[in-house]
Amino acid sequence: MDTPSLPRLRHAAFAIWARNMLVLRKLMGSSIVINFGEPLLYLLGLGYGLGLFIGGQLDMPYMTFLASGILAASAMNTASFEALFGVFTRMVPQKSYDAMLASPLEIQDILAGEIFYCATKSLIHGTGILVVATALGAVSSWSALWVLPILFLVGLTFAALALIMTSMASSYASFSYYTTLVMMPLMLMSGVFYPIAALPELMQKILYGLPLIHAVQLIRPLMAGLPVTDVALHLAVLAAYGVTGYWIAFRQIRKRLHV
Repeated sequence: MDTPSLPRLRHAAFAIWARNMLVLRKLMGSSIVINFGEPLLYLLGLGYGLGLFIGGQLDMPYMTFLASGILAASAMNTASFEALFGVFTRMVPQKSYDAMLASPLEIQDILAGEIFYCATKSLIHGTGILVVATALGAVSSWSALWVLPILFLVGLTFAALALIMTSMASSYASFSYYTTLVMMPLMLMSGVFYPIAALPELMQKILYGLPLIHAVQLIRPLMAGLPVTDVALHLAVLAAYGVTGYWIAFRQIRKRLHV
């Protein structure tokens, strides 16, 4: 096959997803601590701290503003770290992909299963954070339930993008470049902690080219019970990044594995 197709919902892809979910069940305890710890610190520390200073400048409580940004960032982080460290471990040290490809599985089945697994982790961890945010009074409307499918989409997008880095990585140390130069700037410049409306207009236009900001713009009004605008644009940007990431990662990993 010369050109990659989009991820196909074949039984083989779901077999990869199910295999990873079985492993996740055994590691759920430590996974929850790792993935909930940082978001909770942000919510409690920044939510109550910065909220005293800038809460009155927003059209919603700062805790709601922050929680929506943290949800989007957490979905990005969860999917990205799994697509980086988890996939690299299965592909290189464990050589699981070599064994899988000796079966009727194809590389697109493996990648589709991995991406859906990463998105599922984003959904699971995001659901937990949403529950905590609700307990902290950061959720103002039942419309927040629509956040859940958005978290899954965000997971799909950032898993596909992170796989590009995984396809080129020579060791775990390579991922420090991605986390430092890609993920951290995205968190800081996508309106997670502060409204980007306070920035110069030119910078705002540039930042709207980033994928995470579109996730934040979808989630934030749903958390606050406000109308969501430009839905088609936000979804299209996330989908475009995801499809492009998958296509590049497919080609790179296929070349790396000589299939």
